[in-house]
Amino acid sequence: MLKIGIITGSIRDVRVNLAVAEYFKAIADSKNLENVSFEIVDIKDYQLPIFNEALPPAMANKQYNNADVQKWSDKIDGLDGYIFITPEYNKSITSALKNNLDYIGPEFAHKSAGIVGYGSTLGIAAINSLRGMLANFKLADVTPHGAFNLFTDFVDMKEFTPSEVHTPTINAVIDDVVAWGWGMKAVRENHLN
Repeated sequence: MLKIGIITGSIRDVRVNLAVAEYFKAIADSKNLENVSFEIVDIKDYQLPIFNEALPPAMANKQYNNADVQKWSDKIDGLDGYIFITPEYNKSITSALKNNLDYIGPEFAHKSAGIVGYGSTLGIAAINSLRGMLANFKLADVTPHGAFNLFTDFVDMKEFTPSEVHTPTINAVIDDVVAWGWGMKAVRENHLN
């Protein structure tokens, strides 16, 4: 079984982020891929304090003193791939997503990821910012990336209504995360143990 987590990137009370994640999950589920499951991992359910640990995550061996961090670690570690849904804030990802990523690292190693961004400039700066962080985790991110415009793919910046022009890209993100997910799972199982 290949488990793909669709990770939200915002914890705001009023957010479209969850709607974008749900949209991707609905499309992914409609593919009825054999031995592949998709789930939304909402970072709002894993609100961690500002990072202030004694050890860097790479030295923690996936064992954390904070129970909430351990819960986050266990969730991420149990997945084989990820689709990150991130808004663009000030030419980067949100502080909430960055903080959650700062707490862990080895949990992502040798897995696949797709990135979906949105914002007034398609979320491109956030996508590129996140790509650099994910590379540090030995996470293989796929291309293309989903990129949505707040002015054309949302109604009043509140309701997600993506143009049909995005359909091939949406499918490519999902398909590539799954294909690379299987490949990276084989690497983890056959070459890293």
